[in-house]
Amino acid sequence: MKDFRQLKVWEKSHLLALAIYKETKVFPKEELYGLTSQIRRASMSIPTNIAEGCGRNTDKEFARFLQIAMGSASETEYQLILARDLEFLPKQTYEKLHNDVEEVKRMLASFLKTLRADR
Repeated sequence: MKDFRQLKVWEKSHLLALAIYKETKVFPKEELYGLTSQIRRASMSIPTNIAEGCGRNTDKEFARFLQIAMGSASETEYQLILARDLEFLPKQTYEKLHNDVEEVKRMLASFLKTLRADR
């Protein structure tokens, strides 16, 4: 069992989720159960799946949870685009969050490649 808190990718994805929670506080109230809820759940799912994967017994199982985290990162990436296009996020905020989610995706891809190479 690994300590997920020691992983840079978990730390970066946790910070991304915190930033998204903060930025979505100003989304329109009618989006509370729509985009606000969706983007929060997707962003939170990234570090959640990394943490859950760390609790698994094998690298194969861990890799499966990293794949799920990657899917959630892609979902978050699209929802950021939607929020930008709906003008819920200022351009500068969107760019920062978008860069952060892209970095998390690169880190996940690299981690997955390393896990698979070790097998």
